[in-house]
Amino acid sequence: MILRAVACLFLLASAVAAQDCREDTVHLKGHWGEARFAVEIADDDAERAQGLMHREHLPSSAGMLFVYDRPQRLSFWMRNTLIPLDLIFIDQTGTVKTVHHSAQPLDETPIPGGPDPLTHVLEINGGLAKAMGIAPGTLVRHPTFPASTAEWPC
Repeated sequence: MILRAVACLFLLASAVAAQDCREDTVHLKGHWGEARFAVEIADDDAERAQGLMHREHLPSSAGMLFVYDRPQRLSFWMRNTLIPLDLIFIDQTGTVKTVHHSAQPLDETPIPGGPDPLTHVLEINGGLAKAMGIAPGTLVRHPTFPASTAEWPC
C-alpha cells in the first residue's frame, strides 16, 4: 500500500515537472534563485532574422529564445531593434556561457557570444540579467535542450 502511494506521488511529481517544461516558457536557476520567462521561439532563418526588431515594448517577464540545430559560434546585432536587450548566450547543456548586458538599440556592431559553440540565445529586457544575477554558469531549462545533454533536463 505504501509502495503504491509512493509510486503515485512520483508519477504526480513527474507530471507536474513535465507541465513546467513548455515550449512557451524558459526557466533559469543559479546561486541567485530561479526565474521564468514567457518566450517566443525563433528556430528558423526567417524568425531568427526578424527577432525582436521593430518592437517598442517587451513585457518584463517575456523574451525570445533563438534556437539553433547544431552548436556553433554565434553573433548578434541590434539592427532595427528599438529597445535595449540583454543577450544571454547558452550552450547545448543549457548552461549560460556569456551575457551581454543592455545592448544598445539600433546598433549594428556585432555582439559575439564568445569562443564556445552555442545552441541558444535568450533575449530579455536590458538590465534584467544584471538585476536578477543571471550570469555565466546559470542553468536554463526548455524542451529544446536534449535530455541527453541538458544539465537541467525537462
